[in-house]
Amino acid sequence: MTGNPETPKKKRMTRQRAALAELLRSTRSHPTAAQLFEKMQEKFPSISLGTVYRNLAVLTEQGEARILRNGSGFDRFDGDMSEHSHAVCTRCGKIADVSAALPPESSADAQAGRESGFRILSHRLDFYGICPDCLRAEQSAQQPESCTRA
Repeated sequence: MTGNPETPKKKRMTRQRAALAELLRSTRSHPTAAQLFEKMQEKFPSISLGTVYRNLAVLTEQGEARILRNGSGFDRFDGDMSEHSHAVCTRCGKIADVSAALPPESSADAQAGRESGFRILSHRLDFYGICPDCLRAEQSAQQPESCTRA
Protein backbone atom coordinates (compact mmCIF):
# COMPACT_ATOMS: atom_id res chain seq x y z
CA MET A 1 0.00 0.00 0.00
CA THR A 2 1.41 3.40 -0.95
CA GLY A 3 0.59 6.91 0.18
CA ASN A 4 -0.67 8.28 3.44
CA PRO A 5 -4.25 7.12 4.14
CA GLU A 6 -4.96 10.40 5.96
CA THR A 7 -4.10 12.53 2.92
CA PRO A 8 -7.18 12.96 0.72
CA LYS A 9 -6.57 11.99 -2.89
CA LYS A 10 -6.60 15.04 -5.16
CA LYS A 11 -9.53 14.71 -7.54
CA ARG A 12 -9.36 15.71 -11.16
CA MET A 13 -10.51 19.28 -11.82
CA THR A 14 -13.44 18.87 -14.21
CA ARG A 15 -14.79 21.76 -16.29
CA GLN A 16 -17.86 21.96 -14.07
CA ARG A 17 -15.80 21.89 -10.86
CA ALA A 18 -13.44 24.57 -12.21
CA ALA A 19 -16.41 26.76 -13.18
CA LEU A 20 -17.98 26.28 -9.75
CA ALA A 21 -14.69 27.18 -8.02
CA GLU A 22 -14.40 30.32 -10.17
CA LEU A 23 -18.01 31.26 -9.44
CA LEU A 24 -17.37 30.94 -5.70
CA ARG A 25 -14.16 33.00 -5.90
CA SER A 26 -15.94 35.75 -7.86
CA THR A 27 -18.79 36.34 -5.40
CA ARG A 28 -18.95 37.79 -1.91
CA SER A 29 -22.59 36.81 -1.34
CA HIS A 30 -21.87 33.42 0.28
CA PRO A 31 -24.41 31.57 -1.87
CA THR A 32 -26.33 28.41 -1.03
CA ALA A 33 -25.95 25.28 -3.16
CA ALA A 34 -29.33 26.04 -4.77
CA GLN A 35 -28.18 29.55 -5.74
CA LEU A 36 -24.95 28.14 -7.18
CA PHE A 37 -26.97 25.50 -9.06
CA GLU A 38 -29.12 28.21 -10.70
CA LYS A 39 -26.05 30.17 -11.75
CA MET A 40 -24.22 27.04 -13.00
CA GLN A 41 -27.21 26.10 -15.20
CA GLU A 42 -26.49 29.19 -17.33
CA LYS A 43 -23.22 27.61 -18.50
CA PHE A 44 -24.09 23.92 -17.97
CA PRO A 45 -27.85 23.52 -18.65
CA SER A 46 -27.84 19.78 -17.92
CA ILE A 47 -26.00 20.01 -14.58
CA SER A 48 -27.88 18.53 -11.62
CA LEU A 49 -28.18 19.85 -8.10
CA GLY A 50 -26.53 16.62 -6.93
CA THR A 51 -23.49 17.35 -9.11
CA VAL A 52 -23.22 20.82 -7.58
CA TYR A 53 -23.37 19.32 -4.07
CA ARG A 54 -20.73 16.68 -4.93
CA ASN A 55 -18.42 19.30 -6.44
CA LEU A 56 -18.89 21.58 -3.42
CA ALA A 57 -17.92 18.66 -1.18
CA VAL A 58 -14.75 18.06 -3.22
CA LEU A 59 -13.83 21.77 -3.28
CA THR A 60 -14.37 21.98 0.48
CA GLU A 61 -12.35 18.81 1.12
CA GLN A 62 -9.49 20.13 -1.02
CA GLY A 63 -9.43 23.51 0.74
CA GLU A 64 -10.71 25.50 -2.23
CA ALA A 65 -14.03 26.42 -0.60
CA ARG A 66 -15.37 26.82 2.89
CA ILE A 67 -18.77 25.68 4.13
CA LEU A 68 -20.58 28.15 6.40
CA ARG A 69 -23.24 26.79 8.70
CA ASN A 70 -25.06 29.74 10.20
CA GLY A 71 -28.09 28.00 11.65
CA SER A 72 -30.44 29.18 8.89
CA GLY A 73 -31.01 25.62 7.69
CA PHE A 74 -29.12 26.24 4.46
CA ASP A 75 -25.37 25.82 4.23
CA ARG A 76 -23.63 28.66 2.47
CA PHE A 77 -20.29 28.57 0.71
CA ASP A 78 -17.27 30.86 0.61
CA GLY A 79 -14.58 30.80 -2.06
CA ASP A 80 -12.40 33.36 -0.27
CA MET A 81 -9.91 31.22 1.61
CA SER A 82 -8.02 34.16 3.14
CA GLU A 83 -8.17 34.65 6.90
CA HIS A 84 -11.33 36.60 7.59
CA SER A 85 -14.43 36.51 9.74
CA HIS A 86 -18.12 36.84 8.96
CA ALA A 87 -21.01 38.98 10.14
CA VAL A 88 -24.22 36.93 10.02
CA CYS A 89 -27.72 38.43 10.03
CA THR A 90 -29.91 36.59 12.51
CA ARG A 91 -33.04 37.67 10.61
CA CYS A 92 -32.39 36.85 6.95
CA GLY A 93 -29.19 34.79 7.09
CA LYS A 94 -27.14 37.21 4.95
CA ILE A 95 -23.40 36.82 5.51
CA ALA A 96 -20.80 39.56 5.00
CA ASP A 97 -17.02 39.28 5.11
CA VAL A 98 -15.32 41.32 7.82
CA SER A 99 -11.61 41.78 8.37
CA ALA A 100 -11.86 41.52 12.16
CA ALA A 101 -10.23 38.20 13.00
CA LEU A 102 -8.10 36.54 15.60
CA PRO A 103 -4.56 35.77 14.44
CA PRO A 104 -4.19 32.18 13.18
CA GLU A 105 -2.32 31.12 16.32
CA SER A 106 -3.78 33.36 19.00
CA SER A 107 -3.80 33.12 22.76
CA ALA A 108 -7.49 32.23 22.39
CA ASP A 109 -6.41 28.97 20.71
CA ALA A 110 -4.11 28.15 23.62
CA GLN A 111 -6.80 28.99 26.17
CA ALA A 112 -9.41 26.90 24.33
CA GLY A 113 -6.95 24.01 24.24
CA ARG A 114 -6.22 24.28 27.95
CA GLU A 115 -9.90 24.44 28.88
CA SER A 116 -11.05 21.64 26.58
CA GLY A 117 -8.03 19.37 26.49
CA PHE A 118 -8.22 19.55 22.68
CA ARG A 119 -5.27 20.15 20.38
CA ILE A 120 -6.71 23.17 18.59
CA LEU A 121 -6.14 23.06 14.83
CA SER A 122 -8.04 26.18 13.81
CA HIS A 123 -10.80 28.52 14.86
CA ARG A 124 -13.54 30.58 13.27
CA LEU A 125 -14.82 33.90 14.55
CA ASP A 126 -18.32 34.95 13.51
CA PHE A 127 -20.34 37.98 14.54
CA TYR A 128 -24.14 37.81 14.76
CA GLY A 129 -26.47 40.76 14.40
CA ILE A 130 -29.01 42.43 12.12
CA CYS A 131 -28.00 43.51 8.61
CA PRO A 132 -28.70 47.02 7.25
CA ASP A 133 -31.57 45.78 5.02
CA CYS A 134 -33.36 44.12 7.94
CA LEU A 135 -32.74 47.17 10.15
CA ARG A 136 -34.30 49.46 7.50
CA ALA A 137 -37.29 47.15 7.14
CA GLU A 138 -37.68 47.02 10.93
CA GLN A 139 -37.47 50.81 11.27
CA SER A 140 -39.95 51.50 8.47
CA ALA A 141 -42.41 48.98 9.96
CA GLN A 142 -42.25 50.79 13.32
CA GLN A 143 -43.11 54.21 11.87
CA PRO A 144 -46.73 55.33 12.31
CA GLU A 145 -48.71 55.43 9.04
CA SER A 146 -48.94 59.22 9.21
CA CYS A 147 -45.13 59.43 9.01
CA THR A 148 -44.91 57.40 5.82
CA ARG A 149 -47.41 59.43 3.76
CA ALA A 150 -46.08 62.05 1.38
